[in-house]
Amino acid sequence: MKFFAILSRYLNRQLLGNFFMVLFAILGIILMFDSIETLRKISGREDVTMWFAAQLAVTRVTKTVEIVIPFVMMVAAMITFWRLSKNNEFVIIRSAGVSMFGFLRPLIIAAFLLGIANTALFNPVAAKMFEWHEVLDYRLDSRDPNAVLFSSKGLWIREAVGGGKVLLIQAKTLRQENNTLWMRDVSITELGENAKILKGYEAYFATLEGNIFHLKDVKVLEGGKPVEFLMDYAYHTSINMERIKENFIEPDAISFWQLPETIAFYEQAGFSARRHWMRYLSLLVAPFQLVGMMLIAAIFMLQNTQRGSGTMMRVVLSIVIGFVVYFSSQVVYAFGVNGYIPVWLAVSAPTLIILLTSSSMLVSADEV
Repeated sequence: MKFFAILSRYLNRQLLGNFFMVLFAILGIILMFDSIETLRKISGREDVTMWFAAQLAVTRVTKTVEIVIPFVMMVAAMITFWRLSKNNEFVIIRSAGVSMFGFLRPLIIAAFLLGIANTALFNPVAAKMFEWHEVLDYRLDSRDPNAVLFSSKGLWIREAVGGGKVLLIQAKTLRQENNTLWMRDVSITELGENAKILKGYEAYFATLEGNIFHLKDVKVLEGGKPVEFLMDYAYHTSINMERIKENFIEPDAISFWQLPETIAFYEQAGFSARRHWMRYLSLLVAPFQLVGMMLIAAIFMLQNTQRGSGTMMRVVLSIVIGFVVYFSSQVVYAFGVNGYIPVWLAVSAPTLIILLTSSSMLVSADEV
């Protein structure tokens, strides 16, 4: 037992060290290219400070890091296995009577725990930073340093109506029935220049039919005037059902812990939550995906000797297989989002195929 404990610590230290080395290297490269792209976007803009540009670049990095983490794991595992094979450590460990999966067990556990940490800890940070990046990007495009987007709670719609006036429409609960949207606790706020509040409408109940909000039990609030109470009020806008659907929150801007609540909110409202289900299930499967990428590296890089074994060819093959797996999973993911295949199948099938194929190949190699 002591031997396996020492071996596990040694292997995990190798894998984790290489993982964070590759992660920070890729992070630096991504940040460099994002900074160049940001500087290109703000060139000639005297109203944009370098601090704003730095925020714009940094907040975009986390979303990219989430995408490349499986590749980081694969490259880190390739480096780890290559070093172990090159120094004949793998041969010595196998000669001590350790099976292939006995050797891989601590690394599988480490990869799985890294996947859990990515989903449970890093994803909420990445989602918050992605949400903030969307706000900053919108402020850059609108040239308004105080512009806001949508809240992650309930429904918020921002509508520019011309003449410098902006509408903010909020509904705490909503439900779709046919072509009508039913809402409760609705507020419509008219903003002027510099986000100055001009007028507000608060209604206990409202429906959206076409481009008209039919408000019930309305309070009209306007500066310098007493509150006006109305039984009914028809508020004309350019907003319709499609506009509301388009402006629902992007799943990437919602953290793993908030997704179940958001999914329930959309489903109760009568809208499709398929994209959010896909995002949620893909985060649940992420630890298994990291294990699968690590096993792919093991297939190509774990050899009894590296002499004359075509190391460079194995490196190229493992990278090619990794990209094939990634793009295939993206195609299947797109099928799931568009409803061609069930959500659970679109999320789990690529990872399951990777795990089963790589495991069977490693078992065959262990028996040789």
